[in-house]
Amino acid sequence: MRLPGAPVPIGPGPRVADTRAAFAVDAGPATGWIRRPAGGPHGADPAPPVPAQPAPPAGPPVPAPTASQEPEGPGHWRPWRFRMSNDVWGTPAVAGDLLYVTSFEVHALDVGTGRRQFKTRDVAWSMVVADGRIHASDGPSLYALDALDGSERWRLRTDAWVYCLRVDRGTVVTGTRGGGVQGWEAANGARLWEITGAQTDFETPEGGPVIHGDTVYVWQDARLRALDARTGTERWSYPIGDAASCGGVPVRVTPAEDGYVYVAAGTRVLSVDTRSGHVRWHFEAPAVFLSPPAFAPGPAVTGGGVYLADYLGTVYALDATTGKDRWRIATESRQSTEPVLVADGNVHVAGGSAVYTLDAVTGTPKWRFPAGGPIIGAPVVADGRLHFGSADHVLYTLDASGGQLRWKLTTGGEITGSLVARAGVVYACSKDRCVYALDAVKGTATGRGGAGGR
Repeated sequence: MRLPGAPVPIGPGPRVADTRAAFAVDAGPATGWIRRPAGGPHGADPAPPVPAQPAPPAGPPVPAPTASQEPEGPGHWRPWRFRMSNDVWGTPAVAGDLLYVTSFEVHALDVGTGRRQFKTRDVAWSMVVADGRIHASDGPSLYALDALDGSERWRLRTDAWVYCLRVDRGTVVTGTRGGGVQGWEAANGARLWEITGAQTDFETPEGGPVIHGDTVYVWQDARLRALDARTGTERWSYPIGDAASCGGVPVRVTPAEDGYVYVAAGTRVLSVDTRSGHVRWHFEAPAVFLSPPAFAPGPAVTGGGVYLADYLGTVYALDATTGKDRWRIATESRQSTEPVLVADGNVHVAGGSAVYTLDAVTGTPKWRFPAGGPIIGAPVVADGRLHFGSADHVLYTLDASGGQLRWKLTTGGEITGSLVARAGVVYACSKDRCVYALDAVKGTATGRGGAGGR
C-alpha cells in the first residue's frame, strides 16, 4: 500500500508481480534439479512485465531427475527441489502424501515427485495442517482449506491481527494482538469463546496460548490459567508473575503425557498437575530460560526427565517426579527459543553455531559439531541421524550417536524454520525460495554408498 506523502509503497514484503517476474528469468535450468511450478512458460504464474532483478544464487549442480521425469517406482525415488515464485518461510508440514509450505500462497507438493498439487492465493503467516484441513491466517482473517485440493472450507474476519495459531482435537486457538485469545470450531469456524486481557509483552508464536488435548494455557493478569478448550471456562490458575518478574522473557509451557505441565518462567521451572493446578515442585536456576522445557519419559531418568538450556547455554536435567537437579553442563550461549532435543538416550542442544550432544542419564558430553553459522530452528533426529540447518546456507546430517558428518548440502540462502524428517526423507525450506526433499541417508546422491552434497 502507499500512504499519502510516502515515497515508496509499504507492506510485509516485495510486490508479488515483482518477485514473480524476477524469478521467471531464471528457474534453475542449469542444474537439471528443479521442479517448476505449474503455470506460465517458466513455471511461474503470468504477471505483467517488469524490469528483471537478479535471482538468488542456486545451489550446486547435483544429479536428479528433471520435472518431466516420472519416478519408476519406490526404488527409483530421487531427491527433488521446487523453486517458488516468492519467498518461503517457516517450517514445512507433512501430512499423508503432501508437503505443505507457506509463501505468499499456500503450496501443496507431492512428497514423491515434488510436483505441485495445488496452491492458493492466500497469504499464510501462520499455518497448521490437521484433520484433513489447512488452518491458516493472513493476519486479519482466519480460514480453513481442504488439505487434498485446497478448496475453501470456511473463512472469517478476526477483530485483531492473529499472531499465534494452534489446533488440537477439533479446536482452533488463536492469539490476537491486544491481549485477545479465541477458541474456534475447526470444522466450520464457529467462535466457541473469547477472552481479553492476556499478556501483550510477547505477541509472538512462542509467547502465545498453548493447546493440549482439552486444555488451553494462557498467561493473563500475571497468572497462568488453564481453560477448557471447548468452552473457555477456567479450570485453575497459578500466580506466575508479570513480564518483569519472569526476567523479561515469555512464559513457556510444555504439557506432558505424565499428567503434568512443565512451565519455564524466567529463572524458574515448575511442575503443575494439569487437572488440579497443584504445584508438584519448583526449581530455581541462576539464569533465565528462553526455551520451553523438554519432557522425556523414563528410563533415561527414573520417572522421566525434564531438560532445559538457559540463555548462557547451561543444560539442566531435572527429575520429573521430584524436580531434583540431576546434572547440569555448560555449553555456549544461545538465543534460541527452541527446546533441547531428547532422543535415544541423548540430549542434543543447538547452541550458537554448534550442536552439542550429551548423555541423557549422566550429562557426559559425547560430541560437538561446529557449523559455519548460527543454527536455525531445532535439530531433528530420525533413524539414528541428526539433521539441522544453519545460517551459513547449509543443511547438515550427522550420525546422532557419534557426531560424524554424513552429508551436507549448500543452498542458495539461509534455512527457514526447522527441518522435517519423514519416511527416510528430509524436507527443508530456504531463503533461496526453494523447497528441498533429500534422501536422509545420502542427501542428493542416488548412487550406492554415496554421500550427496558434500
